[in-house]
Amino acid sequence: METGDSTFARRQIGKQLRYLRETSGVSVDAVKKALGVSTQTIWRMETGQPTKIGRLHIKELCRLYGASESTTLVLLELLEGASRKSWWHAYGDAVPRHFDLYLGLESAASKLVTHQPSLLPGLVQTEDYRRALIWAANPQMPTEEVERRVELATRRRTRLNDPSFEVEILLNETALRHQVGGWSVMAEQLDHLAAVAELATVTVRVVPLAKCHIGLATGRFNILTFPASRTAWLSEPPIVYLEGYASAQYLERPAEVGLYESAAAGIRKASLDRHASRNRVIEIAKEHRA
Repeated sequence: METGDSTFARRQIGKQLRYLRETSGVSVDAVKKALGVSTQTIWRMETGQPTKIGRLHIKELCRLYGASESTTLVLLELLEGASRKSWWHAYGDAVPRHFDLYLGLESAASKLVTHQPSLLPGLVQTEDYRRALIWAANPQMPTEEVERRVELATRRRTRLNDPSFEVEILLNETALRHQVGGWSVMAEQLDHLAAVAELATVTVRVVPLAKCHIGLATGRFNILTFPASRTAWLSEPPIVYLEGYASAQYLERPAEVGLYESAAAGIRKASLDRHASRNRVIEIAKEHRA
């Protein structure tokens, strides 16, 4: 599994350190005393937040918890990844805090299933489509800031060039018909979507307007699946990402993830097949040009 992304590496370090602390029976107070840090620092460390924890701290924690030499070495390797800035950190506050974690997870994932009932997902948005969405949500935003966000979205699209990353896009036909940016912008956007749908690693499925399906109740969601690792505790289970207007939720419990996997299966069943879906995208693109 990729460990070079700082956000994802911090998450893996934190989860393992918490597991080691809980299974060893070492108290938080004992950790505070050993490291000379606050309860807040321990919480930030175990939840994958940025901290000033270094190699000496990791070694001391592993000694305190009775961790094996191999676990210690893997944690130190992860720490190197955690010290490197991810590419999107160059865009500063253009990346909301809750989305920083998502980008880290997406960069490490081997598969993404995304359901979008009303808009096209960020990974396939053209620059003009993205720009129109930003202006709609933030009409007073300075042009320079808008362009930074558009550039961020454009760089994110390069993830589709990774042959080890599989993407399934489940769309309501409504998302193809919404006028985002005007007729010409939508026509260009759907042309781009049709081109993306030809990639071997991308599947686009469209649910016709006449279909009633479970996705009408679930709203938008992303399911991220990760590759297995030779180190068992580095293998990340599937995660569901639910993005709201100002915040987001991450669901990791198997029962919760299972509900969304079942929902995705229901949406898939209601949708057109891959070939017919691409044809529907092309047809609607022509309508936008009429």
